Amino acid sequence: MEIFGIPLFDEDFFKLLFRFGMNIIFLSIIIRFLYYKNTKNKEYLFTYYMISVIVFFICFTLKKLELDLGMALGLFAIFGIIRYRTNTVSIKEMTYLFVVIGVSVINSLANKKLSFAELLATNIIIILTLYFAESFSNKNNLLSKKITYGNIENLRPENRELLLEDLERINGLKISNIKIGKVDLNLNTANISIFYKENE
Repeated sequence: MEIFGIPLFDEDFFKLLFRFGMNIIFLSIIIRFLYYKNTKNKEYLFTYYMISVIVFFICFTLKKLELDLGMALGLFAIFGIIRYRTNTVSIKEMTYLFVVIGVSVINSLANKKLSFAELLATNIIIILTLYFAESFSNKNNLLSKKITYGNIENLRPENRELLLEDLERINGLKISNIKIGKVDLNLNTANISIFYKENE
């Protein structure tokens, strides 16, 4: 049965639901139990989920159009130029963005040449790689948190101790290290990443 020449239903509908469900499960492991657990940063959770979902449906839909290699490369080029111009995005956040896009593309474009076991193994290997990479990079169990700091006078090298004391007072944390990001002289604010131990 068709409506305006468009099929009302085909067997790919069940394939869509199954792959989307599997994709969401693996993405939740990556986003919620790897990224958020290690960064405690909620800022990008919405972005990661929505971009990965949209990428999945775009790729699954365009797959039925039998894209040639040029079109597929063009699609990746579009995602390759994604920029967040309002905030400075760290390398780690951009890496996770690439991971969630990549996982969604793999899960949506896999065809009969790729068995379910291979697809499952691919997702598991990506997750395990992220887990061990996080474990290695966070061997001192340091967590990070981004804040907007309102006293740029303390950013001077000679005022580092004052800066640490002020940040610890404001956040109630024993800070091991800090990284100063974008400084706004007009607003007298700075974006600062603070690093602290989980049990402190």
